[in-house]
Amino acid sequence: MKPIAITLGDPAGIGPETIAKAFRDAPDATQGCFVAGDVGTLRRASALVSGPGQPTLPVALIASPAELANVPPRCIPVLQITELLAPVPYGLVSALAGNVAADCVLWASRAALRGELAALVTAPLHKEALAAAGLPYPGHTELLQFEAAAYLGKSLQEVPVRMMLANNELRTVLVSIHMSLRQAIEAVTFDNVLQTLRITDRSVGAALGRAPRIGVAGLNPHAGEGGLFGREEIDTIIPTIQAARAEGLDVHGPYAPDTVFMRARAKNGQPGEFDVVVAMYHDQGLIPVKYLGVEQGVNVTLGLPLVRTSPDHGTAFDIAGTGVADASSLIAALRMARKLSGFQA
Repeated sequence: MKPIAITLGDPAGIGPETIAKAFRDAPDATQGCFVAGDVGTLRRASALVSGPGQPTLPVALIASPAELANVPPRCIPVLQITELLAPVPYGLVSALAGNVAADCVLWASRAALRGELAALVTAPLHKEALAAAGLPYPGHTELLQFEAAAYLGKSLQEVPVRMMLANNELRTVLVSIHMSLRQAIEAVTFDNVLQTLRITDRSVGAALGRAPRIGVAGLNPHAGEGGLFGREEIDTIIPTIQAARAEGLDVHGPYAPDTVFMRARAKNGQPGEFDVVVAMYHDQGLIPVKYLGVEQGVNVTLGLPLVRTSPDHGTAFDIAGTGVADASSLIAALRMARKLSGFQA
């Protein structure tokens, strides 16, 4: 099988140490994986997370993914993408760190698009560091969309992508991603919502092996309360749902945003009313999933011609370098990537 690449993330954040912990604590999830990054950064991270009296997990330099099979167990295989001449300080935004993080994602995304990887798992990068480096992408999702469009010879509009955040209890897909709230409200258009419903139906359906039951959150309190609190539901969201249902999608709503996520939540071994909720903007959809447990949340980019997952947390500069970062979300992202790609090590 093709390997899975884990990108380094911002070297000033917790990404490298969570990667080291994943290789240390979850050999089942990291089998067949390698790190696209920097050997020195991973060696620093491995030493950081070694417990008292425990040996430091060794880092093995590989010249290509094909050498992964020769790496002995209990090692962290690293493909050198970009070399840092000196360690970057923990917890500080820098153009250097932004460039390093982006270079790793660019290499891995292009390898995945060429069909050389089974999946791509990205450790967190810092959006301010990307901006400091002069890169035009607000985050991973936009960078990967740009690369996919360029590879396919299409415009960005022809390669629409959406963010899904998921854990064992809830899945949410977002109509808009990284933009101001004012812009996000303006993005609630017939075309954008219908496109989101189509991508959700296709992508979540492929993972489930059946058509998903989709709940749609309203934009306004109480889903507009019949137009008393806004007309977006009446003028845009309801007609879009009707159009999606006419195409055969199992779509329902719009429902009050303060209750639809509870209705979709799976608990006590029982499935929720919906397989996935389409949320109208970033925080509306991400807050409920993260509240249920940020350590188990996984970010999945839908619509790409490759499998990409990531942990649902950021770089956590406030605790970077302390060794206390929780790797559970990264491990969950690795397991999700294996499942979505059909990976068998």
